[in-house]
Amino acid sequence: MIQITRRLTALSVALAGALMLQGCLVGAVVGTAGAVVGGTARATGAVVGAGFDAVTTSDEETRAKREREQRDYEREQRRCEQRRADGQRC
Repeated sequence: MIQITRRLTALSVALAGALMLQGCLVGAVVGTAGAVVGGTARATGAVVGAGFDAVTTSDEETRAKREREQRDYEREQRRCEQRRADGQRC
């Protein structure tokens, strides 16, 4: 009987303490979460910046792509002319 009383008392104290400290606990959790999110945001910003660079193309890359496409088009036109000269369809 004494053990049950002690356990109930300890449980009551723990619950009462938890309820009283709930505001402090929430503040601590929010503060910690803010610190974690702040650190994560910096890391995420770097990753997003790198991802943005990987997705976007620079003027030089765009120019190089256009030149490559132009060479491919001209090559195909020469092949087509050669086929026509040989009496084939393009």
